[in-house]
Amino acid sequence: MEKFLERYSNKITGVISTFDRMIFKGHILPFFQKSNRHYYLFQEKVLFKDFGTYAKKVSEVIKDNARELSVKESRPLIYLDSGKIRKEDIARKIQEEDRVKEGLICVLKSVEPCVSFDVRGNRDTGKLEVVIRERKCLFLYFYYQHKEFGFMHVRLQTWFPFQIQIYINGREWLAKQLDRKGIGYQRYDNSMVHVDDVKRAQEIADQFITINFAKAFDAIARQINPVVPRIKKIFSKGYYWVLDQGEYATDVMFKDRQSLGEIYPELVEHALVNFNASDVMTFLGRKLTGNFQGEIITDTKKRPQGVRIKHRMKKNSLKMYDKWSVLRVETTINNPREFKIYRKVERCGKKVMRWVPMGKSVFNLYRYAEVSKIANERYLTALSAVVPLNDCVRELEQLAQPVQDGQNRYSGFNPLSPEATKVFEAVLDGSHCINGFRNKDLRNHVFDNAKTAEETKKLSSKVTRIIRKLRVHKLIAKIPRSTRYKVTDKGFRILSVSLKLKKKDFPMLMKNVA
Repeated sequence: MEKFLERYSNKITGVISTFDRMIFKGHILPFFQKSNRHYYLFQEKVLFKDFGTYAKKVSEVIKDNARELSVKESRPLIYLDSGKIRKEDIARKIQEEDRVKEGLICVLKSVEPCVSFDVRGNRDTGKLEVVIRERKCLFLYFYYQHKEFGFMHVRLQTWFPFQIQIYINGREWLAKQLDRKGIGYQRYDNSMVHVDDVKRAQEIADQFITINFAKAFDAIARQINPVVPRIKKIFSKGYYWVLDQGEYATDVMFKDRQSLGEIYPELVEHALVNFNASDVMTFLGRKLTGNFQGEIITDTKKRPQGVRIKHRMKKNSLKMYDKWSVLRVETTINNPREFKIYRKVERCGKKVMRWVPMGKSVFNLYRYAEVSKIANERYLTALSAVVPLNDCVRELEQLAQPVQDGQNRYSGFNPLSPEATKVFEAVLDGSHCINGFRNKDLRNHVFDNAKTAEETKKLSSKVTRIIRKLRVHKLIAKIPRSTRYKVTDKGFRILSVSLKLKKKDFPMLMKNVA
């Protein structure tokens, strides 16, 4: 990332990385085991055949509690006849009109599809049992201007198993903290286009992961769901909190809209033309292998502010977009198990360190931050190769010229030749951006697999000459004390532009001529 910041240092005022939109869910885990559901009803002295009546009574208790809260806070409780209505727009309008500075804004009611419980007869046993099924039920949406989290909402299922969904935004929390510390800033939507003390703001943002979210959410759950104390008494536990979706964004703040606008189209174009599936996997800390199941999809979307480019790896994604004078690179994690973390696990009765899939528990929040921040930084590092075309003309001309190195003379590169294209693609392959590449890596990418040891030897010698040629042109450099090579800053610039000319600009020119 430092390369990117250095390249545009005259345009950039600062960088802030922290969580953006976050969706937490609260599950009462015992309810998802049939034996526990039966045990709960036994403790409540409810017969299976009376479950429907009992569940309705409990649901009314939850709805009555919502009415009491709305009356107590003098806030509206509104029923929506469609689940497709944008609830946030309604809540923000009410907040603005009623000038709600803190506390409950409103409560919205909506009937929506859900997963719930019902009583069914078991044909094998001939007995009734409580089963999970899809149905519709009433949800309550509590919108708050929270004293810590800012604008947020809580979605509560009024029927068993009383699932809770909590939406917060990390930048809302950050704004609250900056206000308390007296640090000035300017906002555009949920991004900060300017901060007086960027270093201090980042230090504050890094404290977000230290919040005891489980404790904070338990307090909210107790307020809106009066059934929680009884559930905790029976199961000795309440809600188990997980992060269902986490967006972690790195915001690069430019001096003004024009400063970003001058380079943003080229950044988008570079990402579209040059970032392949292997690159995207590398950004996200993965390696593309034959074992990978799924697709890597890149698409663009026009927005009022500009163009968004998004790379999707299954349910997770990495995207880039502009928000006024802010360049945002954002990693979204919906399925954390696609990422491996190094932690202690129990194996054969012993605690050992192993690489294991990352879990959804709210206590893994710092892991989400680690993975996402590195992904964003890798993406920005790759974008550091983008240089305005006019600045590269002279170096492209030099690329085609021969170079003298001591007694040896090396020819230039023809950017339009198929072999040069393969070499440039191999050198810039995203899988090499962390550890560099070897002779073998280039050989496998540029040439067909050798059938004999003799062919392998000949191809290896040929690649050695190519590597020497790349080095004398200062496109790559040897990594000390290793047999690996890395791309130089000049290499990133020239090779990227060369590929762009070959893959996009030249074909488009020929099409226009035709």
